[in-house]
Amino acid sequence: MNDFQQAGQSSDPSIRVLLADDHAVVRAGIRQFLERSGDIQVVGEASDGERARGMIAQFKPDVAVLDIRMPHLSGIEVTRWIRTLYRDMGVLILTAYDDEPYVLAALQAGANGYVLKTASPADIIQAVHDVYAGRSVLDPLVTRTVLGRLSSQHAQIPQQALTERELEVLSLAAKGFTNKAIGVQLYISDRTVQGHLSKIYGKLDVSSRTEAVMHAVSQGWIEAGANEA
Repeated sequence: MNDFQQAGQSSDPSIRVLLADDHAVVRAGIRQFLERSGDIQVVGEASDGERARGMIAQFKPDVAVLDIRMPHLSGIEVTRWIRTLYRDMGVLILTAYDDEPYVLAALQAGANGYVLKTASPADIIQAVHDVYAGRSVLDPLVTRTVLGRLSSQHAQIPQQALTERELEVLSLAAKGFTNKAIGVQLYISDRTVQGHLSKIYGKLDVSSRTEAVMHAVSQGWIEAGANEA
């Protein structure tokens, strides 16, 4: 399958995905079950990070599904590049590596989700949907590791550093609410929600929604609720 092959136009799915992995067989398998879901279209495949970057600029997908270790540019480097140019694009790291440095680096680069390849096809499909909707996704197998590290890294930050409204925003984010849904719940605009999140990131010294939520959960400030959005 060609790196720049586009999906067929037989349907009009709502989520356009760019898939980057250096193993062709893996890409073929992931593509197959993503497109069988009925509302996901893989607009292209890339076998390395440099080609992924070029295809993202060309096709501007809704979600980039990236492996961590790829030739030329890693998934983390591609994620960091995406965040400088396409702030609203979803980034899902899909990898075999559950090493703590990889997970933390991906989250700090701005990835919306981190899922292991051992996850079921249904879970990966759901992760694409969640990232597309602006939610954060973290594989259960790496959650404990991340919670422990974030807790030790930021233990010196008091809960009082966040305002009551910021804690409300973060609590709803932990339940999987999108910015728009948070705004509806709190009777504020989604732009105001984003402003609160930006302030939270600065206070907690984190780079992403997932990091902020995981830190607050690790400190016991909020509870990680079930997805209600």
